[in-house]
Amino acid sequence: MNDEQLRKIVVAADSFKGSLSSAEVAEAVALGVREVFPECEVVCLDVADGGEGTMEALLKALGGAAVECEAHDPLMRPLRAEYGISADGGTAIIDMAAASGLTLLREDERNPLLTTTFGTGEMVAHALRSGCRRVIIGLGGSATNDGGTGMLTALGFRFLDAGGTPLPGTGGSLLHIASVDASGALPQLAGTAFTAACDVVNPLCGPDGAAYVYAPQKGADAAMVETLDHGLRNFGTVTERFSGRNITDVRGAGAAGGMGAGMLAYLNAELVPGAELLLDAMRFDEITAGADLVITGEGRIDEQTLMGKLPVRVLRRASAPGIPVVALGGQVTISRNPGFAKMLSVSPAGCPPETAMLPEVAFSNVRNAVAELLWNAEDNSPGTAAF
Repeated sequence: MNDEQLRKIVVAADSFKGSLSSAEVAEAVALGVREVFPECEVVCLDVADGGEGTMEALLKALGGAAVECEAHDPLMRPLRAEYGISADGGTAIIDMAAASGLTLLREDERNPLLTTTFGTGEMVAHALRSGCRRVIIGLGGSATNDGGTGMLTALGFRFLDAGGTPLPGTGGSLLHIASVDASGALPQLAGTAFTAACDVVNPLCGPDGAAYVYAPQKGADAAMVETLDHGLRNFGTVTERFSGRNITDVRGAGAAGGMGAGMLAYLNAELVPGAELLLDAMRFDEITAGADLVITGEGRIDEQTLMGKLPVRVLRRASAPGIPVVALGGQVTISRNPGFAKMLSVSPAGCPPETAMLPEVAFSNVRNAVAELLWNAEDNSPGTAAF
């Protein structure tokens, strides 16, 4: 790009988990841009990829209102969870993280052998009883690795061990599933269309599956990871016997600890990239037309980013018409650049992670990093030579 006045920049960044929401990241970017190019139009989009914030972003794009219901957290403690209902009352938009999210647990409580998606199932049941006949669930940010069996248990399915005893729907119970009883499933399920908004493309099990890739960040050690992977494989085997459907190798089946697989097999859900669903809903291609630059990002840009997360989806959409894309992250540890004009860690060298994640620090770091990016240090003037 030539050094020239930037006229239009679009910001479409995911949240910096534990620090800033998508909207807060965009606000910080906009302030950084205007320090250098005060006349530049900055279009801030509230986006997500199936993880936290998907419901709010979709609700904003589609219209509707948020409602609350009683549910349980990943360790079965009661809470109030919020989800969205479209303006026509027909579609429910649920972030599974609202009831089954990792942020609901203290670090010492994280254990995917014990956690369950039961609370997400309670939210779905509430939506069905409210008359919704389309349900979109954002699969991201989960504390769970139960294949969705907790959610399905809340919807009336029973997963039984070899002796016919119902299992609790946790990650640790997957290995003991011997059969499935669907006779008590809610009748409304039969007339409901489900969409699983996935933020990753991992299969159910194996070295690239839910347990090996994501369970460690949910509190699993090496032995637990192996147990969980064997459990997911058993879940896939029993599910294929029950439904006739092979779910182990489907792209996205491993999303949210195998929730994608559970929704696919038992709710006949369509698995779609969450970022694409949202970018389509907000007319991203129209909004970015004529832009000089798109800025995206997430809290940590690493190898998992390449597995279908928002920054890569934004890159593909914006770069098709030739718009350069810059990716911001609290940390950037990725080993190869998939095509970004620039990948930039906003945290200054030597800044401790616990300090960098403080919201006020993260906000300032994003703002300053963007201003520095757009300032040509060589001749002390606004410019775009950095990318």
